[in-house]
Amino acid sequence: MADSGEVTGSSRSPRFAYWAAFLIFSTITLGSVVEVVKDNKESNTSYSKNNERWSVACSAITFSITAIVFIMHLHPISSLLIEGTKIEGFLCVLLAAFWIATVSIITDARYGLAVDDTGAVKNGNLYYFSWAGFVCSILLVVSYLRHVFGVDVAGEIRTRSARLTLWSAHLACSLVVMGTSANYFDNTCGVTDDENKMKCGRAVYGIVLGALGTLFAVAVVAMKVATTKAPFLVEVGLSFILVVMYCIGVAVITSSDGPGAPLGNLYYFTWLAFLSSFMMIASCFEDFNAAKAVNSQEIENAQASESEA
Repeated sequence: MADSGEVTGSSRSPRFAYWAAFLIFSTITLGSVVEVVKDNKESNTSYSKNNERWSVACSAITFSITAIVFIMHLHPISSLLIEGTKIEGFLCVLLAAFWIATVSIITDARYGLAVDDTGAVKNGNLYYFSWAGFVCSILLVVSYLRHVFGVDVAGEIRTRSARLTLWSAHLACSLVVMGTSANYFDNTCGVTDDENKMKCGRAVYGIVLGALGTLFAVAVVAMKVATTKAPFLVEVGLSFILVVMYCIGVAVITSSDGPGAPLGNLYYFTWLAFLSSFMMIASCFEDFNAAKAVNSQEIENAQASESEA
């Protein structure tokens, strides 16, 4: 076939491994969510039935679609009907949209599926494999765009501007920190409780921290997308503020007295946001040293030219 995304009978599709992994992740997620919903029903735990039904339905639909696509990839004739076609592209985008909604429900403390009321993981298979399925769905979309349309999403981001990938990742992490902290505050801090007073105060810090991280990241990403660069001193200043605030954040949020102490979204994404902010300030420092070295070399070359003259 002429399409770069399609393959001959002697080779596999570049997305075959992704579809196989997605099938495994969706199978485990489907089994886990059915089990959790059943346990909630037997224990008469009151959670949103609509969200439980959505999680089961979405997992079942994803499992069915990935199973069919995976089987079609196994035969050279049926594979021609799916590999690199618009149908595969539509399915990739559809599954990514489904999985974004599914992860947001499954990992929400209000619905009692993968995490409990405090945000702690109560079903590891459901929590980790739902996130794995989300990552796999994004990789499928990226792979399809790269091999069929020649759109290298990762390469475009890297060449668009320095640290754009880091700022985009920090934006996503800060959104999760802000949302998860808000969920914890709503679920736990509605009634005055001296025992939870410290945790609620730290949850407020998580909300503010996530909001500021989101605001800073949106501003820098917007400048980089619009002009391919952001003022270096502004980027350094914002990165420094974020690394200091998230350094405090991981101490107060993920400690034993913090709302993010249990392993869950708040714990993981607070640490990820801290790491991304640290990598941003480290990258700025490297750029500064590189620019300083170039400037010094230019001065030496100018002095050498003057001496020869």
